This record gives sequence, C-alpha cells and structure tokens, in this order.
Amino acid sequence: MLRRRWLLADQLGPHFLDDPDQPVLLVEIRDLFRRRPMHRQKAHLILSALRHRAAELGDRALVLRTDTFREALAQVGEPLEVCHPHSRAALRFARSVPELTVLPPRGFVTSQADFAGWADRTRRGPLRMADFYRHARRRHDVLTAPAGGAAAARRTRAEDHGVPTPPPVPPPIVEDEIDAQVRRDLDRWAAEGVRFVGRDGPRRHPATHAEAQARLAHFLTHRLPQYGRYADVMSVDDPLLAHSALSSSFNFGLLDPELAIRAAEQAWRSGAAPRTAVEPFIRGLLGWREFLWQLYWYFEPPYRGANWLGATEPLPQWFAELDADAVEAHCLADVLAAVRDRAWTHHSPRLLVLGNYALQRGWRPSELADWFQRCFVDGTDWVMNATVVGMSQYADLARVDTRPYAVGGTDIDEISDYCAGCRYVPERALGDLACPYTGGFESFLHRNRERLVADPRLAAELDSRDDPEHREAVLAQEEKRGSTPP
Repeated sequence: MLRRRWLLADQLGPHFLDDPDQPVLLVEIRDLFRRRPMHRQKAHLILSALRHRAAELGDRALVLRTDTFREALAQVGEPLEVCHPHSRAALRFARSVPELTVLPPRGFVTSQADFAGWADRTRRGPLRMADFYRHARRRHDVLTAPAGGAAAARRTRAEDHGVPTPPPVPPPIVEDEIDAQVRRDLDRWAAEGVRFVGRDGPRRHPATHAEAQARLAHFLTHRLPQYGRYADVMSVDDPLLAHSALSSSFNFGLLDPELAIRAAEQAWRSGAAPRTAVEPFIRGLLGWREFLWQLYWYFEPPYRGANWLGATEPLPQWFAELDADAVEAHCLADVLAAVRDRAWTHHSPRLLVLGNYALQRGWRPSELADWFQRCFVDGTDWVMNATVVGMSQYADLARVDTRPYAVGGTDIDEISDYCAGCRYVPERALGDLACPYTGGFESFLHRNRERLVADPRLAAELDSRDDPEHREAVLAQEEKRGSTPP
C-alpha cells in the first residue's frame, strides 16, 4: 500500500511522485508569511502553485491550512513520507516527526554521496564550480560527444551589438479563479497586519508543470540559440533578453533539471542551437545550480554567518523596501525597480548591480542573503547561501569563487546600456559626476587592501591606484556617501 507523500511547496512537479495513484498531503502555513516581509508576488506564486497542484490531484490530495506544519501533521492519522527537504530547518523538523519517513533528495542530478566523494578528493584546495562541472559532465555523460563550436561564449556589449530580435511571445500566464482567490487572501492578510514588500501584479511565472513545460519548450526553440551571446548582457529595454526566467520553476520543483539538460543538449545535436549557447545554459543547471545545492549540505551550518571581509553595515531602509525612486544611478534604479515590480532579474543585475553595490558599501552578508531570499520569486535558502555569502560578498574565504564580484562603472558599461542614460560618468571616481560604482570600487579596494592583495587581478587594480592623494580623496568621498541612495 502506498504511503501518503507530503509534497512541500518546492516539490510540486510530477517527478516528486512515484505512482499516479499515490495519495498526497499538501500544507499551507500562514506562519511562513508572518515571519519576515516577503515579496507580494513571491507569496502569490507559492500559494498559487500549491493550490494548482491540489486542483490537479483532486481527491488524491489532502489539503490542510494551519498556522504551522506541526499543527497540520498532527491532524494526519496515518504514516507519511517526504522527499528530502531543501533547507536545514525543514530537514530538522521532518526528522523530528514520528511516522514521517524522509526519502533521498529529488530535483537534482548529482547525488549527495557522489558530490561528497568528489569534494573529499578535492579538499586539498578550494572547491571550484568549474572543476565540479567537468566531473558532473563526465559522470552523467553530458556534452561529451565530439561536435563543433567553442565551449565558452563571448561577452557582448549591449549598446554595441543591440539586443536580439524579439522572439515570438511565450505562452501566456493566464490567471484563473485560483489566482483570484490567492489575491483575495493576501489582501485580507495584509489588512490583518501581515507585511509584504514589492508591488502586486499579474502572475508572471509558472505555477503548474504544464505552464513551466510550455515556457521551457518556447525557450529552447526561440531564446536558447542566442543564450551564449546575451547571457551576461543587461538592458534597460529588455530585462529578459535570451533568458528563460524559469529559475522559480526549477526551484519550485515544477521542472526536472535533468530533462531540461537533455532537451538543451538535443537542441545542439540537432543543429537547432549552437554549442556556444547550449553549453552555458547547461553549465547553469548541471554546474552552478547543482554546485550551490551540494555546497549548502556539504559545508557546516555556520557558513551563513561567514563575514571574512568584516562587513558590518546594515541594509539601508531604501534598499530593503525596494525604493527605486530614491535612486539616481540608472543601473541601480532600474534593477531595484525590477525587483519591486517583478521580483526577478537575471544573474548579471543580481551580481554586478545589487550585490556589487552592497559589497562596496560593506553591508552585512547575512542580511543581504535574507533580502535576496525574500524578494526574489526563486529565492531559496540553499541558493542564496552560497551565491550571496560566497560569490557575491566574498565572505567565505573564497570557498565558492576565487575573487569578489566587485567592479567599477566601466565594467557595468561594458555589458549594458545603462550608462548612456545616467547622470553619472562611469570613468570618473571623484567629483559630482563620479559613478558611485567606480568610486565605490576604489574605496572597496583600499579598505580591504590587506585581504585582497593575494588575488593577482585585484593586486594589479590596487597598483594602478597608488596615488596617495587620490586614494584619500576617494575614501573621504565614499565615506561621506555611505549607504545613502546614490
């Protein structure tokens, strides 16, 4: 007899069940939304995805709405099982519940045992995604057969090359009565004191496997061929460019990453997309996504509190509240508005605009990781742990990346069209027209000189800025600016 399987809100795809007749438990807890202010659109997507899955399952699903998970499980009078949860807190809770069997993880390609074996063999030095990705490609036989095309895609400058010809409009996300009821519930909760950030808006991301699968098929046909060329580009005119915007669908468990990897590989083998496009997309799923998930479990829990650079400034209110209107710097204003209005941007704005500014200003990495988790529809503990604390804020003694994602305004100008419409000049580090990213980058280098000189690239940056008078002027200017909106 099949045990009833508890499907968590990030386990909603068909690959989290073993049998079409398996009974299911779905739980909505209001406490999740009361703990910390969550983006309104993320809250909507969570509830919409849960309720759509319940509607799909019909009588097979037992749906409970309580304040806490423990209250819900106390109402279930039968043994349960659950796939390995995606956070330490959830896993601790699951293991504390009698009559609840915790199954191995799903929704990832590499097993924890395989990763641990690879990592243990590699621990003589830092663990690097590129090394893991080579291991994963060999282990799972991905992109190993000979074919044409270089593996790495050249970075493209937005204003030099323009943006890709707009592809056909993807399959629409059509809100239904489930979404209408979710919106009514969230309005009621807000009136009762539950606080959200960001703006409400039409649901932009899939809430069902069918919606996500349709979006993936559209991406593979119409956007993937340009992905390698435009993956890093930022444009004020097109926030999507060649991206799939399906990160939330993978993180909610609506899509199986292994099937997506195989479909992208087939697009290359059939000639529908070049390897220079397919390889970086697969690297994002089989490389970065798997690497971040595995690091979350491989490293000890205190990783989230790492702060190697000694960043102690709190997140300012204008940033925490997504007040893009307070910002004059064109790139930061546009990206912060994207978070406010859509709860999503692709990886370049996250790292080079949002994270970069926080790093330069010395904001606390743990607060920033929490902000990303709450404000992005795809935000999860295991993703933000390594990407924000490690990659973005370089707070982990280089366990994740070899150098911090700190750059000046000229680097942002190189891969975006933001600077053309900005009051600041990206080449200037001093004066009224000085780009806050350029001055901020120099200030960051000087403040952290002793910690950064071991990196050859950053050492060269420091050597090129050895004029004591200029250094003191930049430090004074950026200290005065502090964390005020630029």
